[in-house]
Amino acid sequence: MPLNIEIKARCTRPEVVAGRLLELGADHKGTDHQVDTYFKVNNGRLKLREGNIENNLIYYKRSDQDGPKRSDVILYPAKPDPGLKQILSDTMGVLVVVDKRRDIFFIGNVKFHIDHVDRLGSFVEIEAIGEKGEEEKLDDQCKYYMNELDIADDDLVPVSYSDLLIERNEIQT
Repeated sequence: MPLNIEIKARCTRPEVVAGRLLELGADHKGTDHQVDTYFKVNNGRLKLREGNIENNLIYYKRSDQDGPKRSDVILYPAKPDPGLKQILSDTMGVLVVVDKRRDIFFIGNVKFHIDHVDRLGSFVEIEAIGEKGEEEKLDDQCKYYMNELDIADDDLVPVSYSDLLIERNEIQT
């Protein structure tokens, strides 16, 4: 199972972050319109991501805390299929739907997202991707890029977009 050490932060100047990533040699994979449908589950989080670039069924467990945090992820490639979404919706129920535009960048094993999330605003995410036993290296990478992108501790967001929408009572099903 892949391991991520990741952060999410509010981003008031996404164009500056994108420019800095390009200065650092990042490979811009493109801009994706993604709709993440979160399902009601007893443990962790389960979402179906439907996009132009990325389409996956994603199960993950992550603690809600500021700063770099471990996320255990199972990613299942899922071609766009309304039948799969209907089965998941009917059997588990939809918790919330997150609609966003995401710019995707990579530097080696580190993935960066600059997101504009409907009803929430702009964010930047850093995901250092590796395997068990690499936690310290991944944590260091995450902290390094937080510094390079001038991400302040006050900007860190401990929870998922789904949690933010639920907190705001902006559930969209």
